[in-house]
Amino acid sequence: MKSLHKFCCFCFLLPPFILSDATDTITVNEPLADGKTIISSGGTFELGFFSPVVNSRSRYLGIWYKKVAKSAVVWIANRDVAMNDTDGLLKMTDQAKLTLVKSRDTAIWSTNATRLVRNPVAQLLDSGNLVVKDAADDNPENYLWQSYDYPTDTILPGVKLGLDLVKGIDRYLQSSKSSIDPSRGDFLYRTDPNGFPQQFLMNNSLPQFRSGPWNGLRFSGSPGLKPNPVYTYEFVNTPKEIYYKFDLINSSVYSRLTLSSFGVLQRLNWNYRAQDWTVYVNAPADNCDTYGLCDAYGICNIANSPVCSCLDRFVPQSPNDWNATDWSSGCQRRTPLDCQKGDGFLKYTGLKLPDTRWSWYNDSINLKECEKICLKNCSCMAYSNTDVRGKGSGCLLWFDDLIDITMIGDSGQDIYIRMASSELGTGSNKAKKIGISLCLVVLVLLVLGLTLNVQKKRKRRQAEHVSGEASTGTRSTQYLAEEGDKEDVELPLFELKTIIQATDNFSRDKKLGEGGFGPVYKGTLVGGQEIAVKRLSQNSIQGLDEFKNEVKCIAKLQHRNLVKLLGCCIQEEKILIYEFMPNKSLDFFIFDHDRRRFLDWPKRFQIITGIARGLLYLHQDSRLTIIHRDLKADNILLDIDLKPKISDFGLARIFGGTETEASTKRVVGTYGYISPEYAVDGYFSTKLDVFSFGVLVLEIVSGKKNRGFSHPDHHHNLLGHAWLLYKEGRCPELIDAHLSVSCHLYEVIRSIHVGLLCVQQSPDDRPSMSSVVFMLAGDGSLPFPKEPGYFTERNLSFEPDKSSSGKKENSSGNALSITLLDAR
Repeated sequence: MKSLHKFCCFCFLLPPFILSDATDTITVNEPLADGKTIISSGGTFELGFFSPVVNSRSRYLGIWYKKVAKSAVVWIANRDVAMNDTDGLLKMTDQAKLTLVKSRDTAIWSTNATRLVRNPVAQLLDSGNLVVKDAADDNPENYLWQSYDYPTDTILPGVKLGLDLVKGIDRYLQSSKSSIDPSRGDFLYRTDPNGFPQQFLMNNSLPQFRSGPWNGLRFSGSPGLKPNPVYTYEFVNTPKEIYYKFDLINSSVYSRLTLSSFGVLQRLNWNYRAQDWTVYVNAPADNCDTYGLCDAYGICNIANSPVCSCLDRFVPQSPNDWNATDWSSGCQRRTPLDCQKGDGFLKYTGLKLPDTRWSWYNDSINLKECEKICLKNCSCMAYSNTDVRGKGSGCLLWFDDLIDITMIGDSGQDIYIRMASSELGTGSNKAKKIGISLCLVVLVLLVLGLTLNVQKKRKRRQAEHVSGEASTGTRSTQYLAEEGDKEDVELPLFELKTIIQATDNFSRDKKLGEGGFGPVYKGTLVGGQEIAVKRLSQNSIQGLDEFKNEVKCIAKLQHRNLVKLLGCCIQEEKILIYEFMPNKSLDFFIFDHDRRRFLDWPKRFQIITGIARGLLYLHQDSRLTIIHRDLKADNILLDIDLKPKISDFGLARIFGGTETEASTKRVVGTYGYISPEYAVDGYFSTKLDVFSFGVLVLEIVSGKKNRGFSHPDHHHNLLGHAWLLYKEGRCPELIDAHLSVSCHLYEVIRSIHVGLLCVQQSPDDRPSMSSVVFMLAGDGSLPFPKEPGYFTERNLSFEPDKSSSGKKENSSGNALSITLLDAR
């Protein structure tokens, strides 16, 4: 055990002439030189210079325990930049910056001052926290800086290990390279806010150990974390902060949480009788704590040999590998899921819950409602409670393979995993099902004769309307060819009388609104299918061009996030027939104070990612590259499940071959969504749509329109406002108040970050849509966004009308000249 301790803390040498002035404060006029220390008021901690080993010239500034025989360094300022002599000096500047300098006044470390104060000082508190503050102000809320926000490899009681989402601070542990080298090592222990928050021990970027999510009592993968006489603990998860901390019950006890240089998280307590540090708990504790040891749907049980097996009713993906004790391929259901035929859930008990980084949660939903939500979503793989206290509460859903499951026993949790319906019944139940099925077959045979005549009559009636509802596309191809377009487009043709009947002769009661080139009506075909009818306004030359363009573009496209064109009518009038979207468009919800509450964060994020996938298809995955050129909230339709579909391709531009960009003298689009290079120079590429997408993301998150946005502190538009908040670490202020309950803050802030990358001034700086999709789905680091387009404060005494067309207008501002010919 003693051999272990030398790796748990730094042994350090203090020179024999070390002096202490018995003060706990550094002032502007009283710096701290090497050879002197300051001591906290209660004598618990000491701050000064030290060397990790004998005869080493390397000097570090650190904090250590003062009253114990085998002291331990708990914080180091300059862990990555050692001083090679003893002339170091720690001083306080007039600007409230605590600065460590070496010979010739060369600064090697300093704090960041958030504001100026009259009398700045640095004080070592008896908690071990080094704080920068005004000498006359002891309020912790007013500290200018504190070492508690920047732990090294150790946290003390009261340190919040996790994220301050308002200030943008991530408090985590990082191991030292070795017992004699305190510079940053390979291991980190940090809070991961993705999905349902949990904590990870990482080796560089690879997970080594996972705490499991907090279940109201403890982390689900830490059964040893129980009420004890030494310390209390808590986990806080709010929109402003996510953290774990512990506090001592008895202040005379010394306890710390340390990440060793070899990647073990240890709680160490000082043993007064043995006069030594003793290990209270280790993590990982055993082989089953190794992250993902048994891979997907495998379960680790340390009491078994081998430790890995598949969950009940699952089988190995690769039996040969499993027989060779290679479990990396994981397991699979022995009966595949069939959502359309009806799946169910099987209860598993006593487990460490799987990795929750790809999960969704809501603390206000009960388990019954949780099951219903999961059952309706074919991508939902499992559900559980978020809180096990009492009878359990909250809802936690998984949307990916279940990884890192461990058998814990009585301290474990219940989880309900999606299974094929055939896996849920007993043998007798299956027999009953077979009997019921046979009865149904007989019943069907008896009814079949009666239904045949009905079907024949229905087919006759449908045949009478076939020319009006589903003719071949020959005439549509011929029409486009006659108009000078040689595109090979085949599209079902509808007769005008069919459309008139479906819309009650274009009744006002059936009118849904105005589209890009005319009114849109709801219609119902004879067979009961609901449709949306887009009617070209008479005498509209521009509308006729858009009509032909939309037929050419969308007839070639098939994607779940693009609206489906069912056909067209070219008889007497020009009409497009689309699938009907019962939830209208995104702007109907997102910009309405009452209706936008129906769009919680999971739905909004679903809309954001759906639009991104639709654009990726247009730009990259379809046969031809298509630039939409009019992406806006009005043109995002929502289906019955509030999934997005991009619509209105009247202004779209098709590129063939290697073409990816073009310019035009006729600038078309919508104020607030078009990019600067398009508005000014008529230049457009796929990055035009990327810019519009970024605007949409910020509008979806905030519930505010970019165009017409105002703020009392400045005259920037929504893009500029979002960028200013991002720079100042105040992103939560941008979020729609309706999202306070459903919002997963890390995911929302990441979406804001991606949106700001998309609206950068230069098209070269904006990511492609393939990168956008990757960034939204991943959790890697993102580049800092540059200034957004139109980042000039507006003169609000002049705002152009929402629509303008006709003559060219030039509006000169501080740094931008806008040219718009046809804005919508």
